[in-house]
Amino acid sequence: MGAVGLQTYIWNNNIKSTLLLLGFPVLLLGMVYALVLLAMGWGYLPAAYSLQDDFLVAGQTLLRFAPLAVGAALIWFVIAYFSYQSIIDVSTGARPVERAEQPRVYNLLENLAISRGMKTPTLRIIETEAMNAFATGLHEGQYSVTVTTGLLDAMDDQELQAVLAHEMTHVINRDVRLMVIASIFAGVITLIAQVIYRSIMWTSWTGGDRRRRGGAGLFVLVALVVAAIGWALALVIRMAISRRREYVADAGSVELTKNPDAMISALQKISGHSEIHAPNSVRAMFLDDDEGVMGLFATHPPIDKRIDALVRFAGGRVSPLPAPAPTATASAVPAGPLTGEQGPWGRRPGPWG
Repeated sequence: MGAVGLQTYIWNNNIKSTLLLLGFPVLLLGMVYALVLLAMGWGYLPAAYSLQDDFLVAGQTLLRFAPLAVGAALIWFVIAYFSYQSIIDVSTGARPVERAEQPRVYNLLENLAISRGMKTPTLRIIETEAMNAFATGLHEGQYSVTVTTGLLDAMDDQELQAVLAHEMTHVINRDVRLMVIASIFAGVITLIAQVIYRSIMWTSWTGGDRRRRGGAGLFVLVALVVAAIGWALALVIRMAISRRREYVADAGSVELTKNPDAMISALQKISGHSEIHAPNSVRAMFLDDDEGVMGLFATHPPIDKRIDALVRFAGGRVSPLPAPAPTATASAVPAGPLTGEQGPWGRRPGPWG
């Protein structure tokens, strides 16, 4: 049954995302199976010397190695659980700030948190002209909202509040927890894929141990195909989880602020100015990112589609952005205050409030 209403859509979305996450352990076992095949192909593990029996032996070996693989993944998860925020800060240049340093954005964030009866997330700042923001955290007390100085400089209070409400929606809906977990599993699978690929390249270059010449080529080919499929599926699943949740977060911003026009205007300003150098796992958490290769590996839906959804379902209006202020040499007419203009903040009632 299709989702009806914002909350029902969130529930529907959570179920689909959970099912997607359940695919990661399956992919992990598939990658381990590829490693077993590769080791058998090069003669490092015993085989039955019959292709049919070899694949059966590989499956039996997988069952023996599965607990070890799961244990290693759990260790990886524990390390990431306690250090993910530090890793993100180092990779993006983010730093925590207090109210005294950024009273404007801190007060807006605090008001949104109070409206939902939540503890105010930690505020972090990235010194860059790019316009972007993202939320992180696994549970209450760890949540954090990060914004760039470029975003703060470009947005007025209503636009900035809409962006913060978007990120707060990710926190409220536990999107940040889901994305962190998805990134951890994707990291494990990507690491194993790299090990398989580099092992094949290294063995091919050096000659390696070719005791299993008969089936080595087929085993290596199967291992390489499984590794490639596992890596691609892990990436696609992670990106799909991020993409579908951006629409819900935009809707949540409208629900919190009752101002779809502000979110539309913010997205218009951000479009084409959101580039931040960061790992792919972090970029998936951004307010906006590029569309990837033909949209397949995109972490976010295109901004024009997000704006269209806000217009159709939230009653928002698209207003042209103000032209850049003329330079002193470009115009002799002195600049003065604008009066009597209709801004984009008049709200038209929509189904979300």
